[in-house]
Amino acid sequence: MEKELTGLPRRDFIGNVSKIGILGTLAAFLPGSTSAEVLESLVAKPEEGHVFLAKPYLQAPAPDSMTIRWITNKLCYSWVEYGETDLSVKAHNVSDGLVDAHNRINQVYLSGLKPGTKYNYKVLSKEIIDFKPYSLKYGETISSDTYSFTTPQINPSSVSWLIMNDIHDRPESIPHLMNLKGTDDYDYVFYNGDIFDYQTDEQQIIDHMLKPSIEAFASTKPFMFVRGNHETRGKFRRELKNYFSNKGDKGYYAYQWGPVYNIVLDTGEDKPDDAPVYAGIVDFDSYRREQAKWVEEVMKSTAFKKAKFRVVMMHIPHFHSGDWHGPMHCRELFAPLFKKYKVDMVISGHTHKYGVWPPSEEHAYPIIIGGGPSDGNRTLIKIKADAKTLKMSMLKDDGSEVGSYTLNS
Repeated sequence: MEKELTGLPRRDFIGNVSKIGILGTLAAFLPGSTSAEVLESLVAKPEEGHVFLAKPYLQAPAPDSMTIRWITNKLCYSWVEYGETDLSVKAHNVSDGLVDAHNRINQVYLSGLKPGTKYNYKVLSKEIIDFKPYSLKYGETISSDTYSFTTPQINPSSVSWLIMNDIHDRPESIPHLMNLKGTDDYDYVFYNGDIFDYQTDEQQIIDHMLKPSIEAFASTKPFMFVRGNHETRGKFRRELKNYFSNKGDKGYYAYQWGPVYNIVLDTGEDKPDDAPVYAGIVDFDSYRREQAKWVEEVMKSTAFKKAKFRVVMMHIPHFHSGDWHGPMHCRELFAPLFKKYKVDMVISGHTHKYGVWPPSEEHAYPIIIGGGPSDGNRTLIKIKADAKTLKMSMLKDDGSEVGSYTLNS
């Protein structure tokens, strides 16, 4: 949803940006600076020394693989040491014969893992202090603590996950909402958009999402992420994807975990592409049409049709969210497909008003909308499913249940 900037109403802000006419260009932010200088200004600058800016966090879980990411403040060669009982296996990424090195944003894909198996791991990064064509010099090596994760089973009988949305640069909300889960176990966390107000720089991503996630769960439990409309804004919006590992490296994706087949859609912006505030450098209509073609092919698949439950997660709900262009375009493109291929549930955010809308003449499936971002309106959505039932429970930030829904297969 739209938010007023401090001391400047939204209409005036949009008008001023329109007059500038170069929203998103580097000169608009640091006049006289080169592109390289501006990019450098967006990178986090921690205290002196060689340190982890973000300790390891888990991505893209699968029965036979896991991706581990972390961020350093120095250019490094980095790797993972892991194993079931010790840390005797070493892994690093290789691209076209070259080992990933001389970088700060790290991801290592662990393959060939056993399903349903616990692994211990730690990450290490060795600083590269001099990189000449025929002479490379290393500096200090830093190592993380040892953590553990468990790979998903193949075709597990049940799955459970937690959903947060519309955090809007309030990092304290992440551990607060996670504490509401109680003693219930869960397989992963899903961030359903608008974790930020807009994309400013790397430090914002680290401080407002990665660090609180890592401290709460993300070194031992994976999370998945989809953009909201606010993640499409700001001068660092194009770099955001470099910090996450989605299936297929797309903003939209699909996966099955046990009895649930999940489809994740990137709903883009809520205003028309030609709105002056976008300055002619967005094309979300085409992007949503691309997803509509893709999602229909996914829904035609045998796996989707045979799944006990079919759930869509998308930031902007296509009903119950007003008549702005984004929601209406989502309704035009996706509602007929959801009806035709019999989606069981849609889970969204965006409106900042939590609620559960049961099936109706407009939509033959329940639409669940999480709240946020202010105190008293934040929510944690808990999903648990087995072969017979899928249960959704929505908790407000005081721990009270403010919505529930049960599906029977």
